[in-house]
Amino acid sequence: MQIADPTQTTVLNEVKLMLETLPFDGARVLELGCGRAEKTRTLAETGRMQEIVAMEVDTIQHARNLEITDLPQVRFCHGGAEAIPAEDASFDIVIMLKSLHHVPMAHMTKALEEVARVLRPGGVAWISEPVYEGALNHIMRLFHDELEVRTAAFAALCKTVDDGVLDLERQFFFLTRSQFDNFEQFDARMIRVTHSDHQLSPELYASVQQQFATQMGPEGATFYPPQRVDLLKKPLR
Repeated sequence: MQIADPTQTTVLNEVKLMLETLPFDGARVLELGCGRAEKTRTLAETGRMQEIVAMEVDTIQHARNLEITDLPQVRFCHGGAEAIPAEDASFDIVIMLKSLHHVPMAHMTKALEEVARVLRPGGVAWISEPVYEGALNHIMRLFHDELEVRTAAFAALCKTVDDGVLDLERQFFFLTRSQFDNFEQFDARMIRVTHSDHQLSPELYASVQQQFATQMGPEGATFYPPQRVDLLKKPLR
C-alpha cells in the first residue's frame, strides 16, 4: 500500500468517482463522519440507495443535521466510528470521507474493525484520506498540523489489511478542487469549525492570513489538494 503518489495530477470529483465505482443500487450505506451532510445529500438525491445512515460524532453538527427533513432515505445518528451502533453484517457499503484521521489514534484500528463488523461479507469500504502535501495543507499546518494523525490512520489501514480483517481491492490517487472567494470564507470553513477548537493567537492568525493571501487571484484562492482512497472489501470467508 502507498500513502501517496506524488506523480498524480488528475483532478477528480470524489463523489462522482464513488458513483461510478461503487455498487450503490439498492444498497444500505453507512457514512461515518458525515459532517454537514453535503455529500450525503448528493448521494441520496441519486435515488440509487435503499438507505443511508449518516453518522456524526460532533454533537453540534449532528443537531443541525437532524433539522434536515427533505431526505427521507437518510437517517442521521450520533456516534464515533470506534463504536458503531449497528448490527453485524447490516451494510453493503461503508464510507469514510476524510474522517479516519479524526478518530482518536488509539481507536483507529478499532474503528476499522467496526467497519468490517457491520459490513456484510463481500461488502466494500471506501476510505478516503487527504495526502499530507500541497498549498492548502501548507496553510492548514500552521495552526492544525495533521501529519501524526494522518500517518497513524494509514498505519491502521495497513494493519487492517495485513491482518486480513479487510482486503485491499484498489487504491486511487487524485487531486480535488477547493475554492475560497476570500479569507473570510476560509476562516468560516476551515478555522471556525464546530468539530475542533482552533485557538489562534493574533500573531498566528495574521500569519495564516498572510500565507493565504499568497494564493489569492482575481477569482479567489483555488487549491488542488491531493487525496488517496483505499477501497477495501470484507472477505467472504
